[in-house]
Amino acid sequence: MKRIVVISDTQIPYHDPRYLKTVIDFIGSYQPDELYQIGDLNDYDTPSRWSEGTRREYEQRVKADSEATKRIFLGPIRDVYDGPFGILEGNHDLRPRTYLSAKAPALAEYAEDFHFSRLLDFDGFGVNLCSPFYPVGPDTVLLHGHEVKGISQEAGRTALRHAIKAGVNVVMGHTHRLGVVRSGTGYEGGRRVVRWGMEVGHLMAPSKAGYLGPGGVANWQPGIGLLYVDDAQVAPYCVDIAGDGSFVVEGQAYGRVARGLDGRFVSRGAARD
Repeated sequence: MKRIVVISDTQIPYHDPRYLKTVIDFIGSYQPDELYQIGDLNDYDTPSRWSEGTRREYEQRVKADSEATKRIFLGPIRDVYDGPFGILEGNHDLRPRTYLSAKAPALAEYAEDFHFSRLLDFDGFGVNLCSPFYPVGPDTVLLHGHEVKGISQEAGRTALRHAIKAGVNVVMGHTHRLGVVRSGTGYEGGRRVVRWGMEVGHLMAPSKAGYLGPGGVANWQPGIGLLYVDDAQVAPYCVDIAGDGSFVVEGQAYGRVARGLDGRFVSRGAARD
């Protein structure tokens, strides 16, 4: 059975380093058959409505943020994993070219040069740019989520709504929530169809999201998604990431912080001693 890892909403440089490091280590150990990042890989906040009209609008961060993503995400992943790797475009990823087209229409013909796949050198890293509603198994597609309207506060419910409309199972990000919700139609003794929608959480540090306002409160859940795929079906599985960045997959703990007998954090070597 094929094993697929799906992550979303890293929003570099506003990622949580603990989450990101453990996920990359996990990918190297787990060696999935396929890997997807389904949008908002970068935040690109300087050319956005949140910075418009402020001093940040004049900060030149696109190049620096792109280089950071190569250094802390794409490069480290390719150091430990050489399998199929696809990335979808999120609403944050498209900010540089959207800003150029809107604010400098005379230069709009160069907007594609600011496509995040070029800024991040997808070709050099062997990354496949995937289109929305990208098929990953029987009756199952990937999308970021900004392409369709309406967001529910209940994890998985937004994806299920889109799944029912599209007639396929939907795996998405965008909401920063982690959950799977199912719905069945049909009748006993006849044809029965079960549709499900999955949202795969986020790897962002909410404290860095200034647009949340004082306190940074949001109904977000850090995590990643797993898909088990064969010729007949796709089985979704949500992986919750704990506050220390650790999580469990198939009975194996990844990234667990070591503690001594007194409960204090210690190095792994000291903990073994």
